Amino acid sequence: MTMKPDSTLSMSPEVADAVATHAPVVALESTLLSHGLPPGRNLKVARRLERTVRDAGAVPATIAVLDGVVRVGLTDAGLERVCAPDSALDKLSLRDLGPAVARGSSGATTVASTAALANVCGIAVFATGGLGGVHHPLPGADVTWDVSADLGALARIPITVVCSGMKSILDIGATLEVLETQSVPVLGYRTDDFPAFYLRSSGHRVPHRVDDPAEAAAVVSAHRAFAGSGVLLANPVPAEHELDRAVHDRLLAEGLELIRDRGVSGADVTPTLLEHFHTASGGASLDANEALVLSNAELAARIASELAR
Repeated sequence: MTMKPDSTLSMSPEVADAVATHAPVVALESTLLSHGLPPGRNLKVARRLERTVRDAGAVPATIAVLDGVVRVGLTDAGLERVCAPDSALDKLSLRDLGPAVARGSSGATTVASTAALANVCGIAVFATGGLGGVHHPLPGADVTWDVSADLGALARIPITVVCSGMKSILDIGATLEVLETQSVPVLGYRTDDFPAFYLRSSGHRVPHRVDDPAEAAAVVSAHRAFAGSGVLLANPVPAEHELDRAVHDRLLAEGLELIRDRGVSGADVTPTLLEHFHTASGGASLDANEALVLSNAELAARIASELAR
């Protein structure tokens, strides 16, 4: 794809060449960097993610919106800008892309917006930390209307998302039901249990298991022949970085109480809880977060390489 100089979407030369030659490419989101990790560490992780993808045989394509232009494949200066302590980047889901581009503003892309932009550019594999999902109902409510746009994106965008499940603050059972309704295959990588981000098992089973990148790529290719939805590949956090379950449960209970006391809602819930986990765990959750997203990036690159064969 050749972009005009004044285009609102621009691929880096490296990413554009890889897409044009059908070489393996892995999309990476920027919200993880700007909103999910503390300044300093986020830039180190950003660079490690790109290096991990390269070492596994694919081209990294970190995505963000800078000054009204969608950038697919950031320069190092672009990564530094996204990770700067004073970047003040907006958090852009798919619904927010149009306003951000039209107004010439800047923002970090979520799972939903990254998936959509990657698909527009012809990138078929995306690595992230955790997927959004269905939130539990608020106290006094029978149902929740707080459902992540990530699920709708996967329902209609033919992209493979490699992640470590979803955060345990979510209703994972309900989220899996929504994915089933939307005909999104959920695969467990070398596991029969659906992971819960910091934990290797959420207590829910995965419908299908794959044990190597070639098998995962074969499932993705077969699914594409029959449906236009995406594929979710759940890769558990490496065992040595899993949080102790008792510590995790205590931190989660504290975090939920904090959310209720502060009246936090909507898009602010996840960042607030993550910050509590990072602080109260003495950095253990940060180590787990970094380990799982690096593992997902490596696996995504190997699947992209298989799909490109």
